[in-house]
Amino acid sequence: MTTVRETDVAAGGRVLHAYDTAGAGLPVFWHHGTPNVGAPPEPLFAAAARHGLRWVSYDRPGYGGSTPLPGRDIAAAAADVAAIADALGIGRFAVFGHSGGGPHALACAALLGDRVRAVVSVSGLAPYTAGEFDWFAGMYPGGAAELRAAHQGRAALEACLQAGEFDPGMFTPEDHAALEGDWAWLAGVAGQAIEQGPAGMIDDDLAATRAWGFSVSVISAPVLLLHGTADRMVPSSHAKWLSRGMPHAELRLSPGDGHVSVLRAAPEAGAWVAERAAGGRPG
Repeated sequence: MTTVRETDVAAGGRVLHAYDTAGAGLPVFWHHGTPNVGAPPEPLFAAAARHGLRWVSYDRPGYGGSTPLPGRDIAAAAADVAAIADALGIGRFAVFGHSGGGPHALACAALLGDRVRAVVSVSGLAPYTAGEFDWFAGMYPGGAAELRAAHQGRAALEACLQAGEFDPGMFTPEDHAALEGDWAWLAGVAGQAIEQGPAGMIDDDLAATRAWGFSVSVISAPVLLLHGTADRMVPSSHAKWLSRGMPHAELRLSPGDGHVSVLRAAPEAGAWVAERAAGGRPG
């Protein structure tokens, strides 16, 4: 059984609530989705043990036990992860993000240099300013409305969220099956975040729809982009754009999978991380 240790880390007058499965193995920072709290991914514990990986994670500012950071951008995640890594005595590590966590994982790879050994982004967004493709094409209507409102500013986003209702159509039938099966855990961490109110989600949406604070083109670590072709929350065109913008990116499209069901391939991504960190073939 995997034990998760929780600790608070000081960072510039703020508190970051961190989680660590500890033990030997390559540390892998889990970047949670929107809205979630930052507990490490229980459905991947067994795969991590097989591949010699140690999960480390944290509540992004405004979620869980972490102090809000008003006006944060995507790039801010890099300094937070560095502070946690330093506090835990971790030198080099990999990063692994799902959904809203994908861009934050990329931020670490772009801004922390050779401290980041490998990157996995699952169902992640491309920059809002990416150009060259329709950022909203294929996105379910409620999600598109939310992110358009975020681009207009906090007041517009707050009004949109207050008027909105949960739309089960954001998920494919495969997603719903995953949420009722191996990935039921995900609904739990999302529920914890929602119970706290919308503050963390608002800051995530605002950060996603303005300048990220870095260019993905500078990422030199190997990157795996995993995306379902039927994703209604973040269409796979985002992963395709990202793959063209990074020199060492490998794109794996999972036919018929949605935003959550694609996580069934995440154990294989753990093997990919272990191989790259050991100096295996480049992505």
